Amino acid sequence: MNAPFASMREAEALTSPAPDLAPSPPGRRWVRSALALVGLGAVAWLSAFGVQGEVASRTVLVAGVCLVLWLTELVPPFVPTLLLLGATPVVLGPLGKDYALSSVLTWCADPVLILFLGGFTLEVAAMRHGLDSAVAGHVVRLSRGRPRLLLLFVMGGVAFLSMWMSNVAAAAMMLAALRPVLLASPPDTSLRPALLAGVALGANLGGMATPVGSGPNALAVSAASAYAHVTFAGWMAFALPLTALMLVLGFGLVLLRFRLGGTLSLPAQVTRALDGRGRKVLWVSAACVVAWLSEPVHGVPAPVVALGATALLFGTGLLEREDLKKLDWSTLLLIAGGLALGKLLEHSGLVAHALDGASLETWPQSARLGALVVVAAALSALMSNTGTAALLMPLALSVEPSASTPILVAMGCAFGIPFAISTPPNAMAAGEGLATSELLRLGLPLMVAGCLLVSATGPWVLRIFGLP
Repeated sequence: MNAPFASMREAEALTSPAPDLAPSPPGRRWVRSALALVGLGAVAWLSAFGVQGEVASRTVLVAGVCLVLWLTELVPPFVPTLLLLGATPVVLGPLGKDYALSSVLTWCADPVLILFLGGFTLEVAAMRHGLDSAVAGHVVRLSRGRPRLLLLFVMGGVAFLSMWMSNVAAAAMMLAALRPVLLASPPDTSLRPALLAGVALGANLGGMATPVGSGPNALAVSAASAYAHVTFAGWMAFALPLTALMLVLGFGLVLLRFRLGGTLSLPAQVTRALDGRGRKVLWVSAACVVAWLSEPVHGVPAPVVALGATALLFGTGLLEREDLKKLDWSTLLLIAGGLALGKLLEHSGLVAHALDGASLETWPQSARLGALVVVAAALSALMSNTGTAALLMPLALSVEPSASTPILVAMGCAFGIPFAISTPPNAMAAGEGLATSELLRLGLPLMVAGCLLVSATGPWVLRIFGLP
């Protein structure tokens, strides 16, 4: 899942050895504070002089403050959600019943939150019983001392983990499994930076493949539901090939940059064997994934399957009461805030007002969609990808109202990966010694290629899957 530090699951939820995520340096904190002050000043000016009408003015004030806090990450990611839910009834409630607390809370009642809750529960169960570290350890052993094969398995393994869990957790698990290899590698060899780059790129790109892979995916499924039903299998049908293609391209770029070859002697890998309870979690996880993918056959919605898996894991004792606090409630609140923000902008009519006179309808459809994808990638490279999605999706749907539009925006958010600050896996790789210039050399071409690919083929591919 591609997202900055505050937008992701907390690192302390990990149960295996993992590199610590250092707090933001004081200089970066000052920069964010300065940006927040500038943003809040702009919001105040727009609220007072930039829009007409009481509803629009108050909406700009509430939504603008929350967006500034989300995008600058000055506070934990759930704080703007709480502010949005509390401030909307106070500031806009006197203007109509649509903004009363009971109405505002219903804006967050979306099945996609239950789907993510199920994904988070499976993640905690995998960590508790060692499934994630077992996958990472097997990836290292299967390479049999061949550097190129090791890189391929590392990128594929961490991408697979990121499809179902936090990319922070996926990257940490893989780095923990690779630590003996990294420590045994001489500092002047190309193997170490190649593996670190592979972990970062695989973790970033894997989240595109499933609806539970990232926050923008959740917002896209919810936004698209007004036009068409997006099933779990349907999402994977168009997103998984794109993910695989981008991983192959990233693998090629890493090989081209670091020229891996020859053989290496792998240190012994010590992994915990799965016990009976671990195997039960594996079976529950596999059954849940199969049920998600076969939704078109049996007709049980994916969120209902997620509820069943969650009840089964806790009801059978595979997860205990204390595991509840390990679930990623922060990200659930972040996604709920994105849903509520979209509803606020929709109810207030602010988006339609902002686009009046823009004449975007004169642009070719491909140009409009391409611009949205590029803007999503550019903002996500510097800011929270879920915050970016929450900002752009209502605007995008006003420009191009269709089921495919929010999905293309979500794909664009996944390509914001060129900087060390763009995602936690990037920062973790940089903390292990990968030069930030290397991330830029690899991430920028992938960002450009991904945006071009999605802009050129995305609408056509999605139409094939019944998402006009």
